[in-house]
Amino acid sequence: MTTVELNPFPSRSVFLGVDVGTGSARAGLFDESGKLLGSSSSPIQIWKDGDCVEQSSTDIWHAVCAAVKSACSLTNVSDVEVKGIGFAATCSLVAVDAEGSPVTVSWSGDSRRNIIVWMDHRAVKQAERINSFNSPVLQYCGGGVSPEMEPPKLLWVKENLQESWSMVYKWMDLSDWLSYRATGDDTRSLCTTVCKWTYLGHAHMQQQMTEKASRDMEACGWDDEFWEEIGLGDLVDGHHAKIGRSVAFPGHPLGNGLTATAAKELGLLAGTPVGTSLIDAHAGGVGVMESKSDSDSLKKDSDVDTLCTRMVLVCGTSTCHMAVSREKLFIPGVWGPFWSAMVPEYWLTEGGQSATGALLDHIIENHVASPRLANQAASQKVSVFELLNNILKSMAQEDTSSPFVAALTSEMHILPDFHGNRSPVADPNSKGVVFGMTLDTSEKQLALLYLATVQGIAYGTRHIVEHCNAHGHKIDTLLACGGLSKNPLFIQEHADIVGCPIILPRESESVLLGAAILGAVAAKRYPSLHDAMKALNAAGQVVHSSSDPKVKKYHDAKYRIFRDLYEQQLSHRSIITQALS
Repeated sequence: MTTVELNPFPSRSVFLGVDVGTGSARAGLFDESGKLLGSSSSPIQIWKDGDCVEQSSTDIWHAVCAAVKSACSLTNVSDVEVKGIGFAATCSLVAVDAEGSPVTVSWSGDSRRNIIVWMDHRAVKQAERINSFNSPVLQYCGGGVSPEMEPPKLLWVKENLQESWSMVYKWMDLSDWLSYRATGDDTRSLCTTVCKWTYLGHAHMQQQMTEKASRDMEACGWDDEFWEEIGLGDLVDGHHAKIGRSVAFPGHPLGNGLTATAAKELGLLAGTPVGTSLIDAHAGGVGVMESKSDSDSLKKDSDVDTLCTRMVLVCGTSTCHMAVSREKLFIPGVWGPFWSAMVPEYWLTEGGQSATGALLDHIIENHVASPRLANQAASQKVSVFELLNNILKSMAQEDTSSPFVAALTSEMHILPDFHGNRSPVADPNSKGVVFGMTLDTSEKQLALLYLATVQGIAYGTRHIVEHCNAHGHKIDTLLACGGLSKNPLFIQEHADIVGCPIILPRESESVLLGAAILGAVAAKRYPSLHDAMKALNAAGQVVHSSSDPKVKKYHDAKYRIFRDLYEQQLSHRSIITQALS
């Protein structure tokens, strides 16, 4: 007979956040002050074939379970201490049949491959066709859908994989599928449906004013005419059963919490509250947007809502630029305005760059000096980025004609649209441009290429911020989270180029914190998502732009060249089109 020794200390309240990114599933555990206790990750499989990028929901769920169990083990957190769970994920499209089994979305016919990944660009032609109808719903996504949104992808499947189309019982955004897999509740998030499916969340505005209690709501924001017009009228059937009959605000408690099956797989307790999910970038916004620096704390209350003067950069494989406002602001080429898609009762504007971390990896890994650089970094026990940053510092010290590090790229200019331009020109056909190449293949040349790419990405952010401010926003502060925000050169170049201070969060895992906040709200620890953000967000370092007027003058000049590179591309495109017509 074995005896169980009772813990003499009261159990902690811990909140679990799960984030499924492009390459891994991660789990993080946070205490009641929003402090990270520990995290773990597990890799996920990905198939790439040209414009087609696919994943497996079965593989992802196994990775989620492995990450959760590992995180709990590392932090010595018991199942009873986990009081709430939230899921965040990329805005990828999942297809399952009536049994919940995967349905292939792949030319290969491989049934495991039932997810069209967010970055997949197979549906460019479908997006162009959908936009040609000029449906009223399109004004709420910057004037047109992107091939990264779900309607073009759905149309592609219907036109190319008829057998799969007829088998699918539910089409779901990945984060909604995760919460469904955990709870059995098919309620969709206002975040996913509004941002990626053309759902009109503001249809619930009046409802929210009269009913303050969180609840799932009958989906009244679908525009049936839109779906019928673009050739997907069958998705309207059964009160939109395949795409979402009910929606809820992020953090709303789903079903009866974790099902017995999911709880066993995750190593947690059945019935643990699970909050309605968020897209990963939006979870990053929830994890940082209320982080207050000392100067913010000193500001007296004014008519300006501080939240509405901020933009969050969620910098990973891609970068999302999130800003909120009390009024709806229509901004050409920028997604939104999305009502309650991130912070309830605020309108969200969402800019973005489709390849940032992915672009830096591409630039570095495809350079002839990359293997030598990787070996040097390994021998010095530093990252490749840290090594490149050190090489640039040395080059600036050696080069008397370069007054500061940024000036090393005076003869190199990059347009970073290697995977199209998401905002603000919203041109999926835009291509990357590298200006200033020579026959040099040294590590130093790669360092310059890397710096010019970082600057190109930052000029893209400046373009987005200026465009948003020209259309009604009043952004004067940036907050940054995600993998790239840990790179000091990346952050300093953004501060210098955009001309705004950048607040970094105390906890570097902001997306996991945002997901955990959903669990805290579902567990009724806070009256609202916004209250939870105020309690659990915390600022760390604040990075200011350079006070040297020469730095500003230099970047202003390079920014003009950056803008000109796209205009030249349009001109060249027109010349070739005429020549081939």
